[in-house]
Amino acid sequence: QVQLAESGGGLVQAGGSLRLSCVASGRPLGNYNMAWFRQAPGLERVFTAAIHWSGATTYYDNSVKGRFTISRDTAKNTVYLQMNSLKPEDTAVYYCAADSSQYVHQTESFYEYWGQGTQVTVSS
Repeated sequence: QVQLAESGGGLVQAGGSLRLSCVASGRPLGNYNMAWFRQAPGLERVFTAAIHWSGATTYYDNSVKGRFTISRDTAKNTVYLQMNSLKPEDTAVYYCAADSSQYVHQTESFYEYWGQGTQVTVSS
C-alpha cells in the first residue's frame, strides 16, 4: 500500500506561482510512475502532468505545458508540481496519483493510489 499526501495549495493571484508537494509513505516512490490530476468545480477530474518512474520522461496536458513542471525527489519520496504563470482557469483540486505499470498513462483508471487532494484557487 502507498499513502499519498498533497500539500502546498492555496490562494494566489493570476500570474503567481505555487509548488505542490506529494509525499508518499508505505513504499518507495521510485517504483511508480507519478501523476497530477485536477478537478475544477462541476467538471471531471483530468490529467495534468506525469513523470516516469525513472524520472527520465515527463508529460503535460497542453493547457499547462510551458507553465507547470513535474519533478520527483526519490530520496525524499516526494513528487512536486511547480506551477508558474497561474491563471484563474487553473483553479481546481489537485490530486497526485501513483501507478506501478511500465508505461506512463494519462487515464486515471490506471492509477492505483490517490491522495486526498489540495485546493488551488487563482484569483483574477
